Amino acid sequence: MSAVPRSEKPAGRFRRMLDRLSSSQEDLESEELREDTATAGCTRIGDCQDRQIVTVTGTLRTVTLRPRAGVPALEAELFDGSAALDVVWLGRRSIVGIEPGRKLIASGRVSMSRGRRVLFNPKYELRPLGRE
Repeated sequence: MSAVPRSEKPAGRFRRMLDRLSSSQEDLESEELREDTATAGCTRIGDCQDRQIVTVTGTLRTVTLRPRAGVPALEAELFDGSAALDVVWLGRRSIVGIEPGRKLIASGRVSMSRGRRVLFNPKYELRPLGRE
């Protein structure tokens, strides 16, 4: 027997397949999103700190119209497999292409609002539909 614990051994092809078969769909999607974040060279949402300028990527889970101080605001929840972040466009009722399930890259300064990470009026880039 080897002295290396099983969790530290490199996973073989069979072990990876077995892990994928025993994982839930949500776990598999989260892992895929974390890999996309690393591939794109973006910051993981879970690592974002208050007042930090970041570029993040992920999938929009929800998109809602929620007025803030009497001004229309389009809010979307971006998830990258590590955590969620709210993306808010002030003064907008809708944006073409911003819809649940769509992948995007957003850049801006993170702020904390009610214990959640928020990006206000970020620069953004919609990911091509063919790659989703």
